[in-house]
Amino acid sequence: MKTKLITLRNASGFFRDGMTIMVGGFMGVGTPPRLVEALLDSGVRDLTLIANDTAFVDTGIGPLIVNGRVSKVIASHIGTNPETGRRMIAKEMEVQLVPQGTLIEQIRCGGAGLGGFLTPTGVGTVVEDGKQTLQLDGKTWLLERPLRADLALIRAHRADPLGNLTYQLSARNFNPLIALAADITLAEPDEMVATGELLPDHIVTPGAVIDHIVIPQESN
Repeated sequence: MKTKLITLRNASGFFRDGMTIMVGGFMGVGTPPRLVEALLDSGVRDLTLIANDTAFVDTGIGPLIVNGRVSKVIASHIGTNPETGRRMIAKEMEVQLVPQGTLIEQIRCGGAGLGGFLTPTGVGTVVEDGKQTLQLDGKTWLLERPLRADLALIRAHRADPLGNLTYQLSARNFNPLIALAADITLAEPDEMVATGELLPDHIVTPGAVIDHIVIPQESN
């Protein structure tokens, strides 16, 4: 079987200008730090980032915002990173704010191959602008379309060479669903274990959906 293990330098070969990239994490927790740093160091620009939030100026995906590498953000909130708000107001970057539950369901639909879903969230607000509505059983619903990306960057706790992943506590957050919703998924684990060491009941993300695993730093 062809190995899924790659170095951080190999991972940088997947980055290109204008990509749409999903990144796991909640205010930086669960965001793959080495992959984000490699993305920054690669010099690619004009990125569309899909993430729960933009973390802080110096953590998570915040440095990508600060260094002007992002042209559009799709997220549920940006309040913890003032640079995101500044760039949005200055029209240096487009920001699309999405209710958190809607955002993660859009990602889930993208990973499941569905055409979208109906939700009452946002009806009668700016969230409704430009979207199709339907009347069912006397209630108004918004049609929300799925989200997919060219590339997903996720963080795991443990990985085996087949790509099976476990997560640690709240760092699990959006990572498992993001792993399903991109053309290529790169996983950054904290540690590697031997094939068969992860108990089947403990595996959250199966290796079948992971394209490449970045070798942990101590293993390089």
